[in-house]
Amino acid sequence: MPLKFRKILPLAKGLKLNMSKSGLSLSLGKKGSAINIGTKGIRASIGKVGSGLGYSEYTSYKKRKFNFGFFVVIALVFVVWIFFN
Repeated sequence: MPLKFRKILPLAKGLKLNMSKSGLSLSLGKKGSAINIGTKGIRASIGKVGSGLGYSEYTSYKKRKFNFGFFVVIALVFVVWIFFN
């Protein structure tokens, strides 16, 4: 059975530092909408809390192609964060 490690430290309201075996990442947002900046790339996700419905977009730092869907999800995360915070 593999051993897992994960620790989340809240830094400020809506800002968390995530630590695991694979590295560090920073999460911005709240339940339902968040942007996670990690060592391999950036993930933006949005969803309805408690319903199981959600959408997530990921882009790696190695990817050089423009990803329009990723920027739409980031914009939605910020809109939700601003209006529902």
